[in-house]
Amino acid sequence: MRLILLDRSRKVRSRFHPLTLSRPIWELRTGMTSLAEKLVARVGATDVACFVPDYMAEAYRETTDWPVNDPATLTGDDLLIVDARLKAETFDVATRGPSEIALDAEAQVLYARVARVDLAALQTDDIGKFLSAAKAHLPNVAPSLPTWNYVWDLMLANPGQLTADFAAAGRSGIEGTVEQPNAIRGSQKDVYIAPGATVHPMVVIDASGGPVTIDEGAEIYPFTRIVGPCYIGKKTILLGAKCHEGNSIGPVCRIGGEIECSIIQGYTNKYHDGFLGHAYVGEWLNLGALTTNSDLKNDYSTVSVIMHGRLPIDTGSNKVGCLIGDHTKTSIGTFLNTGAYVGAMALILATGKPLRKFIPSFAWLLDGVVTKGFGKKQLYETARMAMARRGRQWTEAQEAMWDAVFEMTRDRRDEMIRRGRRQMRKT
Repeated sequence: MRLILLDRSRKVRSRFHPLTLSRPIWELRTGMTSLAEKLVARVGATDVACFVPDYMAEAYRETTDWPVNDPATLTGDDLLIVDARLKAETFDVATRGPSEIALDAEAQVLYARVARVDLAALQTDDIGKFLSAAKAHLPNVAPSLPTWNYVWDLMLANPGQLTADFAAAGRSGIEGTVEQPNAIRGSQKDVYIAPGATVHPMVVIDASGGPVTIDEGAEIYPFTRIVGPCYIGKKTILLGAKCHEGNSIGPVCRIGGEIECSIIQGYTNKYHDGFLGHAYVGEWLNLGALTTNSDLKNDYSTVSVIMHGRLPIDTGSNKVGCLIGDHTKTSIGTFLNTGAYVGAMALILATGKPLRKFIPSFAWLLDGVVTKGFGKKQLYETARMAMARRGRQWTEAQEAMWDAVFEMTRDRRDEMIRRGRRQMRKT
């Protein structure tokens, strides 16, 4: 059986922006692992392929060993095609059996199980045509399968996912280096410190409310407090951080200040003081000193997020901080509003007061006004330098992907730039 992960619908993907502008939905995190890792483990697959939007295919090939957008993977074996939004813990579909297909209310494929003997009736040289033929020829079923619907769903579920992932991993104890004196509250069975991780003296690990994992090569500096449930990724450094419950911090981050119930995808620098709460932020961010987001409204009502700068969407939660895309930079003293949406490749200069709730990708926000700044080439050069500092390379494939993202996000950005010009003329 071959597992094929599917992420092709632009409408569906947009609900996970700005994080999915530059990656498939299944690369998003919740708990200790990505959605892909959870689905692969649930299915028990060893043969995995995937289909992503064409604009990111070449860049994604540089980060995965799986075949990407290869029609040949649609032949030669029984197939289980799975939408990346499906929640792994409730995905109880048999991997083998008669062919069938399940659609959601918007006629998007949730999963398709295709027996090898039925492949001849389907067009296998194009994933779009393959799925259309599958809808027409395979028996349709209507299962009740929960899905992730918006990017903030992953953040809100993070504490529970951390606890479940710790139990599934089945690892505990100290295999790294813990220097004395230190304090571990709660049971040491709820703490795992991986080989190569270093915990400096004067660190508190509080597992009384949930498990704590410190992964390989991570380093925890003095006067850091880590409250579980929490996951600290590989080669990440915490610098005297107040790391409250519910955090998932990906690899190679530098984290200081205060952070609560947030997901950081990886390779992000939040070195200095400032508060990041109930947030989901991407890779290659630099959050300047004292950058702070609000995650609770003064009237305690539910938070709305202005996705794509249009109509606000009620999250149903009174705790949602900010969503920030890859390669965005904030200046010192930046204040982000409750439920802020900040696109990718944006440059934010503080104004001394909370900023607008929607900031488009590739925008330069100066004095609270959206401008085009010095253009995308300067942003690319900054990205190239930032990645080189962490031993990673900016490639032609990545630049082509970001060129496509620039065009995808152009209309709303240009509209806001024109509005900003009118505003500046008036002043």
